[in-house]
Parts: sequence; C-alpha cells; structure tokens
Amino acid sequence: MHQRGFAKKIVGWMGGLVCLLSPIATTAASNGTPHVTLPVATPPATQLGWTEFHSTPGNCSMRFPAEPEHISEKMAMPDEGFELKYDAYISAADQQAVFMLLIAQYPDFVDESYAQMSLEAFLNGILTHNPSNQLLFADLLLVDGNQALDFFIRTGNVYFKGRAVMVKNSMYLMAMECEIPHYDEIRYKHFVESFKIHALKTAAK
Repeated sequence: MHQRGFAKKIVGWMGGLVCLLSPIATTAASNGTPHVTLPVATPPATQLGWTEFHSTPGNCSMRFPAEPEHISEKMAMPDEGFELKYDAYISAADQQAVFMLLIAQYPDFVDESYAQMSLEAFLNGILTHNPSNQLLFADLLLVDGNQALDFFIRTGNVYFKGRAVMVKNSMYLMAMECEIPHYDEIRYKHFVESFKIHALKTAAK
C-alpha cells in the first residue's frame, strides 16, 4: 500500500464534497442498498502500540497504527466562489492496510441542516468517480449526536470502508483501505471508535 497513492485517490473523490451546494441534491446513499456477508475477521496480534494523534485543525484525536503522514491542501472552487480546505492524516499498518482521517472544512454557511445532504452527496461522488466502485452497504446514523454515514465499497480486490461525520461546517472522514484477504473488522472498529472531537476550551476571564 502506498500512502501517497491513497491520498491522491481520496483527493480525486473530493468533488463529492461540494455536491451539496448544487440546487439538486442526490439522496440515493441510504435507500435500498444491499447488505452483504463479510469475511470473518481474524483478531490482530495486538492492539497495543497504536499512537493517539491529535489534529489541531480538526480539534480531534484518533489512534493510528503509526505516526500519520499529514497533507494539508486548499481546493479552489471557482464556480461556487470559495476554497475547500482539508487536512488528511494517513498511516499504514504492516503494509496490509492504510488508515486515513480526512477533515474537510466547508464555507461557514454550510451547517447541520445540510448534514444528511452532504453525506449522501459525498458517497455519490465516490461512486460516480469510478464506475467499478461497488457499494456493499451504506447506513445513516448518529455519532455523539452528529449526523454520520457508514459505508463499505469494493473495487476489484480492494475494500474501502469508512465513516463520515458532519459537525457544523466540517466533515470528518475516517477510512480503511486494504486488499480483501487482509480485511480486518476488529482493527477497523478499533480505529473508527477511537475518534474523538474535543470541546473547545474557553479562555479564563
């Protein structure tokens, strides 16, 4: 697995992040998607040694198998009249799986009322970007009171599984990519469930 290659793939899907600004919203992400039986995951040898990493731009923390590579970019959106800012943190585990946290910041006018629309548009952006992407399942849910979307995609011999969470005008995308023989549900859950958003500290009067 090449971390830079994974990052470029995700950046190629970033168009889905701005689809919510279109007057016509797509809403096919959570309706009628099939559920599949997944391979039985074998527990990893150990969960110890994973590094808790804190993202200052995202005001959050998450555990990675190793110190993540940080990529920070701005995407100009001339048609929409704004820049989309994002930070990506990418870490590989034993060269068998790549784990990523991506934090994308929308314009200030995007708020919780756009949450479901933006999550569905993001997923549709992934699916339409590559016709060989096969959606195995997608489910809307709440994570700590915030709208979220769990999804599982197969592309050939590769699984891409993730969770996207909308918090105010920011989207947090956490995902794992691996070849099918190396799929490990336990390690994925360990990664996703370690995600925490930290409360902003108020200055003392």
